[in-house]
Amino acid sequence: MTKSELVEAIAARADLSKARAEMVVNCVFDAMTEALRNDHGVEIRGFGSLKVREHKPYQGRNPRTGRSVSVPPKRLPFFKVGKELKELVNASRTLGAVEAGDDKEE
Repeated sequence: MTKSELVEAIAARADLSKARAEMVVNCVFDAMTEALRNDHGVEIRGFGSLKVREHKPYQGRNPRTGRSVSVPPKRLPFFKVGKELKELVNASRTLGAVEAGDDKEE
């Protein structure tokens, strides 16, 4: 799902204009980004949590030339899926496998 598809889905579900739905989506993303920028985590119960992980500098390798490259320290967002979302995704996968198995002729 792309951002524009998300905007369309929210507009349809909440009976909002696309412009208003886009503003809502942008506000949510901006608030999450600002929280992560300020070293706060973002937790959405049942969905998952986001936090920033610190990565130390290290010596990497350029795969094209094989030369050693110094990689600076960095901070990257990390998403941990929530228990309910994990169960929903796995349940839909199991259902899909069961339905696919029903089509087989014996």
